[in-house]
Amino acid sequence: MNLQELQEIRRDLHQIPELGFQEFKTQQYILKEIEAMHNERVFVKTWKTGILVKIAGNAPKKMIGFRCDMDGLPIAESTELAFQSTHMGKMHACGHDFHMTIALGAMKRIIDQKIDDDVVFIFQPAEEGPGGALPMLQSVEFQQWKPDVIFALHIAPDLPVGTVSTKSGLLFANTSELFIDFKGLGGHAAYPHLAKDMTVAASNFVIQIQQIISRGLDPLDPAVITVGKMESGFVQNAVAETARLEGTIRTLNPKSLLIIKEKLEKLKRGFEISYDCEITIDYGANYYQVYNEKKYVDEFYETMKRIGITYHEAAEAMTGEDFGDMLKVIPGFMFWLGVNSPYGLHHAKLSPDEAALEVGVKAVVHTVQTLSN
Repeated sequence: MNLQELQEIRRDLHQIPELGFQEFKTQQYILKEIEAMHNERVFVKTWKTGILVKIAGNAPKKMIGFRCDMDGLPIAESTELAFQSTHMGKMHACGHDFHMTIALGAMKRIIDQKIDDDVVFIFQPAEEGPGGALPMLQSVEFQQWKPDVIFALHIAPDLPVGTVSTKSGLLFANTSELFIDFKGLGGHAAYPHLAKDMTVAASNFVIQIQQIISRGLDPLDPAVITVGKMESGFVQNAVAETARLEGTIRTLNPKSLLIIKEKLEKLKRGFEISYDCEITIDYGANYYQVYNEKKYVDEFYETMKRIGITYHEAAEAMTGEDFGDMLKVIPGFMFWLGVNSPYGLHHAKLSPDEAALEVGVKAVVHTVQTLSN
C-alpha cells in the first residue's frame, strides 16, 4: 500500500470510532480489507469484536505477533477535519485508527514478501477499557495462534515523524481505575445536623488519599493517585446523600499498587465510622506494566538504524497499556511512533501527521523480518 491508500483506510477508520467491545463496524471494515488481500497463506479468526490474522511462513520455526488496538474514546471530536468522527461523542483520540492502518499496511507487504516464519496480526478490542488484552490472551482462538514473540506500537504526538522511541525494561506503569461511592443521609441545608453530608465526606477523602502517596510509600518509588471527577448532590439547598469519585492509580512497581489499595481500604473503614456512612470502592480495569525484553529492544534499535529511522531512548512513563498483560507471558516489546501533533493523546483536537503511516509500516515490516532471522 502506498501513502494515499494508507490515508484512505485511516480516514475511513477515523470516522467510525467505537468503544470497547462495541467495535462492530470497525471489525467488519478490517475484515473486508483483509478479504481484499485474499491469499492461500492467509487465515482469519474472530474473537468477540477482535480479529486474528495468521500469515503462513515459508519454513516456520516460530510465530511472530504484532498487536494493534481497535477502540475509540468517549470524547467529542473538535478537529474540524473533513473526515472527523461521524459517531457523536466518540473519537479516535489515542491513535488506534493509525495502529490498525499500519497493521493492515504491514500485513499486505508481508504477504507479498513471504518471510520464513509465521506471523499473526492481532486486532485487539477494548484497550481503553475495560481491557481486552487479558481476556483475548486467554481465549481459545489466541492460544491456537499464540506468538513466541510479540510487539506493538503507540503513536507519540510529541515526537517528530520519522522517529521511534523505546527502552529496555519498564516502559509504562501499572494502572488501576478507581471508583468510590459514598452513601449517607440527605436533608435540608438548614438542618445539617440531621443529615450525613457526603459532599464533605468525599471532599475530605480526596485530600486524605494524597497522603497515601506522600506518607505511605517510599519517596523513591514513583506513584500517583488522581481523582479526575467528583459528583455529589442535586440542588444547592440540600445536603448531599450520595457522592462519587472517579480516578486512577499509577505505579512503577506492581507491589506499590497493592499497598495503595490496602491503604485505601483502611481509609474507607475509618471514613465509614467517622462520617457514619457506607463507602464502596471499585478498582475497575487494571493494567499490568509494559516491560520490554532487552534482547528485542536491542535488535529493534539496530533495525531502525539500518533502515534510516531515527531512534531515541525513551523514558519511563506513567502511561497505562493493557499490552502489558501480553508481555507478562510472551517476550517482546512496545515502541513509540512519532506523529508530530501539537495536541496530545486523548485530546479532542489530536491530529497526527499521516506521513507517519508509511514510517510505521516500514518499522513493523522490517522488525518482523529481523525477528524472523
